[in-house]
Amino acid sequence: MTAATSLEVMAFQADGTARPRAVKLPADPFDGRVHEPAMHQAVKVYLANQRQGTVMTKTRGLVSGGNQKPWRQKGTGRARQGSIRSPLWPGGGTMFGPQPREYRLAIPKKLRWLARNSALNARAQEQSLSVIAPLSFDEPKTKKMAALLEKMGILGHKVLVLTSELKRNVLLSAGHMPDGDVLTYADAATYDILHADQVVIEEAALVALESGAEVTHAPKPKKAKVKAADAEPAKKKAKPAAKRAAAKKAEKPKAQAKAAKPKAAAKKPAAKKKKKD
Repeated sequence: MTAATSLEVMAFQADGTARPRAVKLPADPFDGRVHEPAMHQAVKVYLANQRQGTVMTKTRGLVSGGNQKPWRQKGTGRARQGSIRSPLWPGGGTMFGPQPREYRLAIPKKLRWLARNSALNARAQEQSLSVIAPLSFDEPKTKKMAALLEKMGILGHKVLVLTSELKRNVLLSAGHMPDGDVLTYADAATYDILHADQVVIEEAALVALESGAEVTHAPKPKKAKVKAADAEPAKKKAKPAAKRAAAKKAEKPKAQAKAAKPKAAAKKPAAKKKKKD
């Protein structure tokens, strides 16, 4: 990982003419840091997610036929066999063959963005990244796209053009070029950037990125914390008048019941009988 630094790259007009001065890339995400482990992980996950995982071979239970023994168990002098669809026989099933499975992997969002920014920084440091004015094609023309790349001096290389938004004519113009590809800046993955030899970014995409339209996300509103001093009065609210009245009514019958019960008279101890002499 290299230290953060400002990067400058070549800039071109919309017709492919080079500008006299280079342009300075915005610090976010072009901070000069390249994290190779993150790029490796992102490319591995991307390639794994491209696999369909639908390949399948038939086992002996799936191959048709072979429902009975080809010959009896003993007495023939031959090795015992139970089915002509055994994996040992031609036309039999396959042992331990591939079966449909899921190859999909996941990657944390922060790691994915780190890998993408590292790929852009790596191409910028190699001077394999350039900036171009917004492209506008009246109609899809492969010849026009080829002429543009030839004037920029990158025709014959694997070129990735990143536009600020979806532009159908520009996309179709590179559709028949074996070494050309057009994507929107927001949709470009780490693999797409590293697979290309030259990356061309529209100037409008970088301006939008610098203002935070592509990368930044609106933060979730935080819940206001209630202070302890403000929370105490809310907890100690007076009871409504109806509850108070109900409580008093419930207390009165209890008091009356207590008053109505007479106290039992204390029993006097029985007098002791005098013994006769």
